[in-house]
Amino acid sequence: MVPVLLALVAIALVAVVVGVATGRIPVDPLADAVHTTPDHGLPDEPGARDVVDVRFDTAPRGYRMEDVDTHLDALAQTLAEREREVAELRDRET
Repeated sequence: MVPVLLALVAIALVAVVVGVATGRIPVDPLADAVHTTPDHGLPDEPGARDVVDVRFDTAPRGYRMEDVDTHLDALAQTLAEREREVAELRDRET
């Protein structure tokens, strides 16, 4: 039983290697990563609770840096706009 199972596994492995080598099984090692979760990013007007609730898809070595960078850039822009608005309002009061 075991030799038959090993023979089937070996045949399957050889078939996959031949398929990849001949191009019948397409493999693109530089393809974009497949996301396993939907984008639960930040809304257009994020609040503190939105930042707490953001969850990122994980990769073999941690979070996907491009997802984290995208959301942090959006958050930084929003916070910078709010800081400018607060500064303008304070200037108007004085």
